[in-house]
Amino acid sequence: MNESPATSPADTLVRGPKSGLDDPDTIVRFDTKIVVLLDEGLAAWQELNVTAFLVSGITVSAPGLTGEPYRDGDGIHYLPMLRQPVLIMSASADLLRAVRAKSSSRDDTVAAVYTRELFATGHDAANRAAVAAVGSDDLDLVGIAIRGPRNAVDRMTKGARLHD
Repeated sequence: MNESPATSPADTLVRGPKSGLDDPDTIVRFDTKIVVLLDEGLAAWQELNVTAFLVSGITVSAPGLTGEPYRDGDGIHYLPMLRQPVLIMSASADLLRAVRAKSSSRDDTVAAVYTRELFATGHDAANRAAVAAVGSDDLDLVGIAIRGPRNAVDRMTKGARLHD
């Protein structure tokens, strides 16, 4: 598996009337992009399940990807979330395989994969064993999440469409 990309969410271009990232009016453009690609033939519950698992992988792929904990107006605290948007897209099986191959060949991009076999497993060790039993080119991908430089991610995901 590739190491975390050299770029990180801390490497951002900040524009706007105010300078602080804590200001909700600040416009932030991240140098990296996160995309979840889902196989076009999944049921709705499968899309949600695959997306949740894939985003959990991206979240732990580098330090600093999550922001600060949330707090509502009553002072109740909630867990932090990713600092940058996540695009959810649909793609053919061929495009999923191509994105996996391209992302794994780059040092500045990381990926999380979800294969069809994982729908039948019940825990992390079984999930990892199911993926380990199959060669990279033969993985029956139903989803992949990637994080890397914006332009590289855009090129890799060309042909995918925003999920509807």
